[in-house]
Amino acid sequence: MVARHHSFVRAATELHLSPSAVSLQIKELEHIVGLPLFGRNGRSSCLTRAGELLLVDVNRAFGALKDAEDTLGRLVGKETGVVSIGMVSNATYFLPRLLASFHAAHPDIELHVAVANREHLLKKMSSNEIDFAIMGQPPQGVDTQFELLAAQPLGIIAAPEHPLAHQRNISPSSLNDSEFIVRELGSGTRAAMDRFFLDKGVAPRHLMEMANNELIKQAVAANMGLAFLSLHTARLELRNSMLVVLDVVGLPLIRSWHIVKMGCEPLSAAAETLRRYIVDCARTQIAQQLNDAGEISPNSLVVRPRESRAPALTN
Repeated sequence: MVARHHSFVRAATELHLSPSAVSLQIKELEHIVGLPLFGRNGRSSCLTRAGELLLVDVNRAFGALKDAEDTLGRLVGKETGVVSIGMVSNATYFLPRLLASFHAAHPDIELHVAVANREHLLKKMSSNEIDFAIMGQPPQGVDTQFELLAAQPLGIIAAPEHPLAHQRNISPSSLNDSEFIVRELGSGTRAAMDRFFLDKGVAPRHLMEMANNELIKQAVAANMGLAFLSLHTARLELRNSMLVVLDVVGLPLIRSWHIVKMGCEPLSAAAETLRRYIVDCARTQIAQQLNDAGEISPNSLVVRPRESRAPALTN
């Protein structure tokens, strides 16, 4: 925990211990090892080389204990274990339903869920804090395995009274005069927005930066500015005409949801059960959720009921 937070105080808070108790346990561990495990870097507590090596083996030990628990559970005919998964905030609009249905079918598998941006999830996978993650763009140049789940449309949302809301075939260059409320750096949505604007040669002003989709939607609904978001996150507001999708040339971008794990080591039995369940069910459920909300159309200020045809979010 100290290695995760780079702080004895923050580790103590999460562990519900005093900082002195955490410090004492680390000192005892350093006495056993015979080497310092942490050094100071300004106000942060950073792992020494010995600490880094020990942390790898500690994570392996916890993984082995989890595998043993899964194996013993199967011997008595139970699917047991603890699975830690991560998701980007955009996935909170569909994944909890999947987890709820999984829990109903596998009540003895304990689920731990972390919500963070793409950059933080990759760090958590690297340190074995989570088994796998649900995100948009999988990382490049990193030892990962990933599988496609479903399509994810990204577009620009606005308040119905925004001047651009009634225009058609909006040129990206017209956005230069607009103000945007943007996601934080490290977010996959922010990266997709930056790439789109760079490709189109536009640079709208960033009015403010927020790490919370709900706050961004509220700010846009109040006509403070525009936002580039996953349209999954705004389906209810679009359905109720609180927000509209701008008809910008080149949008919506169709990206994909992926399930990502680090390295080539196999998942525990419980984690693999959940991964397989998500892969099998996500595509249908994500499409159905947008069917329930109606078709999000950038060519209309409202959400049109979907006609009888193949779902748009299947690949």
